[in-house]
Amino acid sequence: MNKILPRFIVSAVLAGLLAACASTPDEQDETRGWTAEKIFTEAKAEQESRNFDRSNKLFEKLEARFPYGRHAQQAQIETAYNHYKNQEPLLAFAAIDRFIKQYPAHPNIDYAYYLKGLVNFNEAQGFLSSLIKQDMSERDPKAARESFDTFRQLVTRFPDSKYAADSTVRMGYLVGALASHELHVAKYYYNRGAFLAAANRGKYLLETYSGTKQVEPALGIMALAYDKLGLVELRDDAKKVLFKNYPQTTVLDESILFSDADWWKPW
Repeated sequence: MNKILPRFIVSAVLAGLLAACASTPDEQDETRGWTAEKIFTEAKAEQESRNFDRSNKLFEKLEARFPYGRHAQQAQIETAYNHYKNQEPLLAFAAIDRFIKQYPAHPNIDYAYYLKGLVNFNEAQGFLSSLIKQDMSERDPKAARESFDTFRQLVTRFPDSKYAADSTVRMGYLVGALASHELHVAKYYYNRGAFLAAANRGKYLLETYSGTKQVEPALGIMALAYDKLGLVELRDDAKKVLFKNYPQTTVLDESILFSDADWWKPW
């Protein structure tokens, strides 16, 4: 009996410690007993104070405890915004896509698309900033293209959205930036003697970004490249289109076309 008693006591003590440990998280959780509205309000307050990690933890608790209702739905898009502001694009995309998939008819679905466009636009800043550098031919404009496509989807699907006007402005900027990228790559090929690649890149610019000011130098590159290749008919066609649309053009002068001037940049 004396040998059994100590074992019983030890077991009881261990069980008590385990129970105490199990209860500790709830006892230390300040949100215990809070309503959905209370948690949401506190999460928004942390967001406004730029405590994005703390805000997201509260939104996670809200979704876990109250998975249904408007607060849980809004928590998802607020979480995406927090990741965006906290420079966590992959997490932001995941949260936005989950929101769009689960609530395609939500009253704020236009904002979800706008936010997705902003996240990509922010990611595109690295690409856009490279426009002021000497060599951006290796830069990937994927984020800029995806940002444009998302903004276009918003403007097309929700033309009366309060985010449509800003989206349209950003689309215009992105088109100019993407056209500048294509022009730079065309110049890159030309300067390295890859004249056919340069001409094809210029042609792609004309077909894809026809309304931009980068069309003029693109036609110039095409005419010069075709001339180097001995493709007289294609050269003359490019010149004809160039002079018809830009009678005062100077882009057939290589010293001007390939100068460091930034007149063709999107800003």
